[in-house]
Amino acid sequence: MALFKSTTSKLDVIKENPFKLEREIQHLFENNLPMIMGLELVKSEFSIKNKRIDTLGYDPQSKAFVIIEYKRDKNSSVVDQGFTYLNLMLQNKADFVLEYNEGLKKNILRGDVDWSQTRVAFVSPGFTENQREATNFKDIAIELWEVKQFENGIVSINQIKKSNAAESIKVMTDKNKELQEISKEIKVYTEDDHLNGKPDETIELYEKFKAAILDLSADIEVKPQKFYIAFKKGNNISDIEIQKNGIKISVNMKAGKLDDPKHLMRDVSVLKGHSLNGDYEHKVENDKDLEYIMSLVKQAIV
Repeated sequence: MALFKSTTSKLDVIKENPFKLEREIQHLFENNLPMIMGLELVKSEFSIKNKRIDTLGYDPQSKAFVIIEYKRDKNSSVVDQGFTYLNLMLQNKADFVLEYNEGLKKNILRGDVDWSQTRVAFVSPGFTENQREATNFKDIAIELWEVKQFENGIVSINQIKKSNAAESIKVMTDKNKELQEISKEIKVYTEDDHLNGKPDETIELYEKFKAAILDLSADIEVKPQKFYIAFKKGNNISDIEIQKNGIKISVNMKAGKLDDPKHLMRDVSVLKGHSLNGDYEHKVENDKDLEYIMSLVKQAIV
């Protein structure tokens, strides 16, 4: 992707300054992990069972660990390495929990982690077409992130999206017993998982609110999770839970921070066990308040 700087009516190319070392990419991500990926940094250079993980992160929203590996070359198989790391984690859950508790001075139990949401992210200045195709499965727990740096301190970071026609990873796992075991425990959720079996009216309502949220700002991502569908621009701005007769929508802001003159949203900050992010929720059964609700969601966009 070429970047340009506009000077009057002329465009000047912003030159790329390639990373010299993988360590440069690692430092960039680890120093900005909450902003880039919404993760907590658990450990840099985490060693376990004769394996070294570049960066171990934790996603507080999905309550799952994320392994991050950095690459400057384009010759390795990200799928094989990705499944190796997933298997390593699932076979050594207690070690990952211990590292989290010791590194972050917290106290979570193994049962507090949603192991089904475990994933591996590869970060590189570029990926080959084969690497892209090998990870283009809608339910594979492997992500590709491209990062480039340019002159004047400009950095571009882009997560490579799956194609709309991406197939299921079951095509591969059906032929490999080890991959079958990993796939049984790890689940990558899709919108279809939330919409299947729901009334047409509910699906149509969701699609209206989804389109409205995506229209609020460029680069908003749709990220289906276990209990809800998240809308992210860096961090979550809103979540939607698909229910039988309507949807529940949240605004990811702290209590007392939302300007809601109609008092439409319910403050759930004092409630335990609510599944959506943010302190504000509202049950929606029609689209009559769509425009007003979007004015509230927009406040969560930083």
